[in-house]
Amino acid sequence: MSDPVVADTRRLNSKPQDLTDAYGPPSNFLEIDVYDPQIVGVGRSRYTTYEVRMRTNLPIFKLKDSCVRRRYSDFEWLKNELERDSKIVVPPLPGKALKRQLPFRSDEGLFDESFIEERRSGLEQFINRIAGHPLAQNERCLHMFLQEETIDRNYIPGKELACPG
Repeated sequence: MSDPVVADTRRLNSKPQDLTDAYGPPSNFLEIDVYDPQIVGVGRSRYTTYEVRMRTNLPIFKLKDSCVRRRYSDFEWLKNELERDSKIVVPPLPGKALKRQLPFRSDEGLFDESFIEERRSGLEQFINRIAGHPLAQNERCLHMFLQEETIDRNYIPGKELACPG
């Protein structure tokens, strides 16, 4: 009989960390915040927009710091584009809140502060899960969503190439 294979449990040799490593910028980072909800318009054409701010040092993104304003339907557009053109499993968006659109409610419906905050948090989780996926980072629609002031809904889907240095 042969000896059973024993896993090597020795620790990997690692170099000691110096102050530059400990307090320097992280090697790769991608931070996306969804904040500052604002209600736009009046009556039935009222909607909420959110500031979407991205900071990164990943070479795939041409801008290292960007800030755009998006509404829920823009997040829906991004989700639909990724489901159509990419090979990734796209996480769900926070719900449409159809009941909140009914008339004669005792609260503000879609414009209730607690609902807006709940939706903002859900949108932030959604965009961070998408943008953190290596395959999604190559999709042109994600770059447009995060870095361009207006979304060109007639764009030609495709991949982004890493920007040099």
